[in-house]
Amino acid sequence: MKAKEQEFLTRIEKHKGILYKVSKMYMDNPDDQQDLFQEIVLQLWKAYDSFKGESQFSTWMYRVAINTSIVFLKKEKRKIDKYEIASENIKEEESDSDLKENQLNHFYKAVQELDKIDKAIIFYQLEGFSHKEIGVNLGISEGNARVKLNRAKDKLKEIIKKQGYGL
Repeated sequence: MKAKEQEFLTRIEKHKGILYKVSKMYMDNPDDQQDLFQEIVLQLWKAYDSFKGESQFSTWMYRVAINTSIVFLKKEKRKIDKYEIASENIKEEESDSDLKENQLNHFYKAVQELDKIDKAIIFYQLEGFSHKEIGVNLGISEGNARVKLNRAKDKLKEIIKKQGYGL
């Protein structure tokens, strides 16, 4: 295997959690998530020569992953699957991990209802990006990033309430 390919695979392996999160935020169906994951890796490989090391690899990877997700949604014109999640039939005696998994399912389901920019902003926030970093990655001002983040959080709260999951 060529050194370039090995370097790429090592970097992807190190940061694959990012790709899984992006895929889960943009797609609700596990098969669609896997398709998007593979599409992101393909686009990362195609663009790998353009990575100049001027930023961290993970930062560059975020941008490619989110842009690929947005294009993937437009290209495929996918609709959100309205199936019921099995975990909505909550058992009376849930363990902490079951409760957390249920909360996470509700959260991801709610995030999928946001528009593509709000999804990206929420993702960056979850990854610990500052308002300034969010602005740079999305090509908007720091102030605009702050406002958009607050609005996205408010939308997310409303969606979760509509799902019937108390906050």
